[in-house]
Amino acid sequence: MSSAEPLLPMARRAALKAHAPYSRFRVGAAVRCSNGEIVEGCNVENASYGLSICAERVALFNAVARGLRPEELALSCLDAPADGPAGLRMPCGACRQVMQELLPAQATIHIDGVGSRRLAELLPDAFSLVEEDNCQ
Repeated sequence: MSSAEPLLPMARRAALKAHAPYSRFRVGAAVRCSNGEIVEGCNVENASYGLSICAERVALFNAVARGLRPEELALSCLDAPADGPAGLRMPCGACRQVMQELLPAQATIHIDGVGSRRLAELLPDAFSLVEEDNCQ
């Protein structure tokens, strides 16, 4: 697996920019792209909760919108209790599905306070409309 540096510190920094007035749960993500560029994202909440978006998707969509190819991701949940369960720090199902589509199948996902996992470990038997593991 690749190194979490400098992705985790950048994900922590991105979490500081989160707009989380309802949950008060700030999350940041950093995506390393194929050209070495790192793109950040943070969660952005809305009073109409369904319109909120997670940090992981913001970072991935930002990279794609800039014409980059995401290859690796780190995320940090600043407000998760240090002694809380790992599940408080893990990416949600929607983000795992987006990761499956936009990252290579063997991409490394670094989860602050939990460790690193391969994408395939986070979402085995992922939904796909193509025969390959992902669209890349």
